[in-house]
Amino acid sequence: MDLSEYQSFDATALAGLVASGEVSASELLELARARADIANPKLNAIVAQIAEADVQAGGAASGPFAGVPFLIKDLAQEYRGYPTSCGSRALAKLPATEHANITQRFLDAGFVIFGKTNTPEFGAKGVTESEFWGPARNPWNTDHTPGGSSGGSGAAVAAGIVPAAGANDGGGSIRIPAACNGLVGLKPSRGIAPFGPATGESMFGMAVQGAVTRTVRDAAAIYDAIVGPTAGSVYPTATPGVSYLEQIKNVPAGLRIGFSARSAINANPHPEAVAAVENTAKLLTDLGHHVEPVEPPYDDGALARDFLTIWFAVLATEVAQARELTGASDSDFEADTLAIAELGRSGGVVAAFTALDNVNKYVLSLERFHSDYDLLLTPTLATPPLTVGETTTAPLLQRASRVISRVHAGKLLSLSGILDDLISQSLGWVPYTQLANLTGRPAISVPLHWTEAGLPLGVQFVGRLGADGGLLSLAAQLETAQPWFHRYSEVQV
Repeated sequence: MDLSEYQSFDATALAGLVASGEVSASELLELARARADIANPKLNAIVAQIAEADVQAGGAASGPFAGVPFLIKDLAQEYRGYPTSCGSRALAKLPATEHANITQRFLDAGFVIFGKTNTPEFGAKGVTESEFWGPARNPWNTDHTPGGSSGGSGAAVAAGIVPAAGANDGGGSIRIPAACNGLVGLKPSRGIAPFGPATGESMFGMAVQGAVTRTVRDAAAIYDAIVGPTAGSVYPTATPGVSYLEQIKNVPAGLRIGFSARSAINANPHPEAVAAVENTAKLLTDLGHHVEPVEPPYDDGALARDFLTIWFAVLATEVAQARELTGASDSDFEADTLAIAELGRSGGVVAAFTALDNVNKYVLSLERFHSDYDLLLTPTLATPPLTVGETTTAPLLQRASRVISRVHAGKLLSLSGILDDLISQSLGWVPYTQLANLTGRPAISVPLHWTEAGLPLGVQFVGRLGADGGLLSLAAQLETAQPWFHRYSEVQV
């Protein structure tokens, strides 16, 4: 098998070739490394290599993905003996003492993990531009971001280094890179894919584990392999009675779908984002579904404030824990991270718990919406993928942030209006994704739209709690009606 052949198969097909003896796991790994040697210097998608002596074949002789090369995210997907930097200099020298549960499930599925992918510091942004690792770049156009926070994974899959890669999602971090890179990205229902054992549920259950893939069948099979509770789970989680792979064989009919591109955060979404939704609505209508425009069923401006308030508190805790574990100083963290953490610290528990209490309002608003509609359709992104560096904080403001953090002047910082600026700058181009995280609902981004400039821009479907299989079934129907796998051949790196 040569490199072009390797890139022409998804993970399921590659596993089939290994099972039939047509190719070996070692051959596939050699091809994946060869592709990484070509593409990664331009993309900066992979930030850590697993030494050959430490690469575990996992279930290489068994499992649905036996022998298929794979990458995990350098955030909450620990690999024993290797640091999980979370994109931060502060954690870059602290090796994990055990595999994360999700990493072990990838290994048990037969994936051969040989590296870790780039992420912003603590996964805090929708772009992957950590100061420690440097920015990751989009294979469709390296001037643009692959999104975040699973941007390295998205870039690696889109570039054909691996057919799928580990990802996780606390505010859109699976779906944003999927949209930026022309991939499938399912954010599963809350709690069904495991965190731990080093940590429990992340972000009060808002963050979930998963993957980005090129095909729907790979997504279905990966989630079949990773969902389900662990011995350390804090509550039982419902798993599908029928596998996702079986569910995607069922062609959905007559779904009621409401669509909207409107946002209080971004009053003027890019025409390409609007076109993405409108074209998808037409395709869905042609497929026999009942589709109509709707008003957004929730106040995304209020939701954004609540989401960031919770995230600030979480980040303040994570920075404090990193300091305790490693003795890190301010210089080991980015200025933006210090500013956000200080906002979270100074905001206090009342603000965080008020925001958490408000989550019930968004759950109820979706409940009312889903009494009339099966799915909510939105763009995944409000704009095409940003250019690298577009959201970088000015040096003067970074210096000010470090001073404010050092003197614990978070109250002053909050009075400056920085929260509104962060909502506009950080969430203005991705205002649609946080809803599913706060409410625990599943959501999927599928690559149905490319801009005139040749950049992907996905569309998102949000479903009822536990409707993961239905989202995958619809995605499979859309993939059949408007295939996207062939678009890989246009990627140039």
